[in-house]
Amino acid sequence: MAKPKIKPLGDRVLVQAVEEKEQIRGGIVIPDAAKEKPQQAKVIALGTGKVDEDGKRVPFDVKVGDIVLTSKYGGTDVKFDEQEYKILSSSDILAIVG
Repeated sequence: MAKPKIKPLGDRVLVQAVEEKEQIRGGIVIPDAAKEKPQQAKVIALGTGKVDEDGKRVPFDVKVGDIVLTSKYGGTDVKFDEQEYKILSSSDILAIVG
């Protein structure tokens, strides 16, 4: 997969959802509309970073390629080159997985 030509600004992060494998219990199939939003995502690109009160750049806690947990309803969904991404603030990243 080619790197998208999207560069987040400031302390924003571009992520792509990591699809969880569908589990069917008791023969019940859950329609896509009723499924919860995925909270695991892969970091695709980082912005320029947040600036503190002294004018210094604060480094990101994540790096490109990390799998992270994000807040359920944070960020903005975007579609670019037939791929779906989410741009969110670094504060919407809750943890690094693994």
